[in-house]
Amino acid sequence: MHETMRLKTTHPPGGVPSQQQTQASQPQAALKRILLSWSGGKDSAWALHLLRQNPEYEVVALLTTLNEKFRRVAIHGFREELLDRQAESIGLPLWKVDLPFPCSNADYESRMAKVCARAAAEGLYGIAFGDLFLEDIRAYRIDKLSGTGLEPIFPVWCPSLGISTAELARQMIASGLRAHLTCIDPRHLDASFAGRTFDAELLADLPATVDPCGERGEFHSFAFAGPIFSRTLAVLPGEVVERDNFIYADLLPAPEPTRPPIDELRSAPALASRLPASGSSLHSLRASPG
Repeated sequence: MHETMRLKTTHPPGGVPSQQQTQASQPQAALKRILLSWSGGKDSAWALHLLRQNPEYEVVALLTTLNEKFRRVAIHGFREELLDRQAESIGLPLWKVDLPFPCSNADYESRMAKVCARAAAEGLYGIAFGDLFLEDIRAYRIDKLSGTGLEPIFPVWCPSLGISTAELARQMIASGLRAHLTCIDPRHLDASFAGRTFDAELLADLPATVDPCGERGEFHSFAFAGPIFSRTLAVLPGEVVERDNFIYADLLPAPEPTRPPIDELRSAPALASRLPASGSSLHSLRASPG
């Protein structure tokens, strides 16, 4: 990794190497190897997109918490098989953390402490999070990583980026990033939004009281297309149910289509041609089976 580059060139008259030769002979700075806290939603997908453009970091794995009883991603509620498909399309391994159901704060922190110990033992620099602007959540992350040897990283922290969440949402959508809304808090958003696609029409339909990125927990999502994926992830609609005071729109893995070339998939126009129509939803609300 640190091997010095050698140029087959001659020095200019006087034997002094040129600036270009001097720079080329300098060892490359080592990338900071990090985990990304991966919920599978649009914010963590965008965090990965930004980190992959940052020459300072190398994301080496995705860190995801799962409900160990139902084998679903914590809070977002989508199936483990879809998580596996995300990771395969992204090209990164998963560090899965099983959480009991129900899960106390003590249980959560105990299991995450083991993950931090493993990351530090493997020489990782830190853990990146997809938080946007909630100061209490950021402070919690910083506090829990204190003393672990790991640095907290916030690549999509809106105050640092100098943009609002409305602008952030527009940037995500313009890139071709798409997600289905898998969990809705009906105290803030009508249940009819469950299963809808995160796109420009959805942004226009959100009530003014709802954050455009759902940062206050108004909604959570499953990212299925965008610049980080080698292909669009095909899903089918499952049931929409109310459980534990939240509305969940289930997604079923669909047969994978024939894959176009990766270069074609990574262009925004090509992505857009394979995305659901604006304002679409895979679901219609059904009664909970209980």
